[in-house]
Formats: sequence, structure tokens, C-alpha cells
Amino acid sequence: MIAAPLAGLPADRILKTLRTHRQGPLLTVELNVPEEGNAVTDAMLEDLLTVLDDQDPEVRVLVLAAAGDEFCLGGDRREFPRHLADDPAGGGVRVNGTKALRVCEALTANPAVTIARVQGRAVGAGVGLALACDLRVGADTASFRLPELALGLPPAWGGLLPRLISEVGAARVRELILTARVFDAQEALGLSVLHRVVPRDALDDAVLAWAKPVLRRPASALRVTKAMFNSLTAATRLADTSVFDPELLAAILTQQHRPS
Repeated sequence: MIAAPLAGLPADRILKTLRTHRQGPLLTVELNVPEEGNAVTDAMLEDLLTVLDDQDPEVRVLVLAAAGDEFCLGGDRREFPRHLADDPAGGGVRVNGTKALRVCEALTANPAVTIARVQGRAVGAGVGLALACDLRVGADTASFRLPELALGLPPAWGGLLPRLISEVGAARVRELILTARVFDAQEALGLSVLHRVVPRDALDDAVLAWAKPVLRRPASALRVTKAMFNSLTAATRLADTSVFDPELLAAILTQQHRPS
């Protein structure tokens, strides 16, 4: 499914996996591969980097949404075997992991306030994308899962683990990752994975209820406040090893796919 290029981008940079909508200083970026559960692929990461790297500085609020019934079913695991077939040493996996880290850092460090609008299931990388946003609202029917360990992988995608520990706390995160169990929207609210839970048909209203007052804030004060939050949050993650996520993922996958 192909969406039109975002205004201001070169005509040859068409977004293949995203749909965008701009209303003045409010930009909505919608994951738009519903037939695949909006699974994160190399193409989606490239599209997200295209939007985030070329973002208009006049954008004050960025909403990360998703088409269809699911928010995001995680990384597309079909790509890992292809990467390893092309480069058994794991080079393609490292490149993919580096893109994921860049996307999540671009969301977190974004000068605009970022809002995740979550419906359906958010799995693995989907949780990572949502968690990289400043504010997160979920439908009361949404669910979450961190299945990496159950799939034989470390939780090494886009800096997910340090963000989880910072937002939720190590004890609760340890249980969620070791059991890989599903947790619902109300539990996500209690864990601070979500800030608010509403009926699905009220998601847009909830997003606007946050966006409207933010859009009235002086731009310079908003940017500085976001920078302060990001700086103080980073100070609580002194042992953040996100930079090693691509290497860790590549090391595990190459070991698992090594000929016996």
C-alpha cells in the first residue's frame, strides 16, 4: 500500500508503509500496512526516518497512529532469515537494528510533543515505538506483549529495555520479559506504559484533548521543557546500553543460524 509523499519531501521519496496527515502544527504519522498487522520492516523504518529526519520545525505535535485493527505486531521476523542469507555475519541485522535505534531516538528527542495512539495489539517493537513517545493513549481493548525471550531473542530493539525500566521499573519489567505474557490496557495504565485508557471510538478525542493545550504553549518554552525532560530521564539511565542493541541482536541471530 503506497501513500502520497509528505509535503516538503522530494517527489521520489514516496512513503510505502506510512500515511501522513498535516493540520497546521499537528502532524499525524500512521503505520499503514494493516494487512501485515503494521509489522515493522526495513521499509517502514526507512519511511519513518524519512518523515522524522525531514520534519518541519513548525510541527508542534506529532501523533503516531496505525491503520486497521492492530497498532503494531512487532518486527517482521521474516526479514531476519533474508538478512542472514545475504550476510551470515549479521551485517544486515546490524543495519536494521541501527535504523530501529535511530527511529526511537528521533521520536524521543523530537522537538515536537509525540503522542502514541494505540489500538489492538502492540507487540515487541510496537511497544518500543509507543514507549518512545512522550504521551500514550490506548483503547480499552488494547493489549501488549514483549515476546522476545520466548522467540529466542534478547530485548534489544530500539533501546526498548532501558526505556521500559525507566518508565515502569526493573522489577515489573523483569516479570513481563521473562514470562512474555500478554497484559491488557488497564494493567498498561498501572505500569505507566499508557497514560490514559479510553474506548476505541474516543481515541481521537483523547489525542486532541492533549494536543490542543500543547499547541497553545509558546514554542521555545515547549522545546526547552522537552529537552529538560529528556536530559533528566537520560540521567536516570546511566547504564543505558541501547547503542549495543544491533550488535546483541546480530550476535544471537548469527549464533542460532550457524550451521551445525
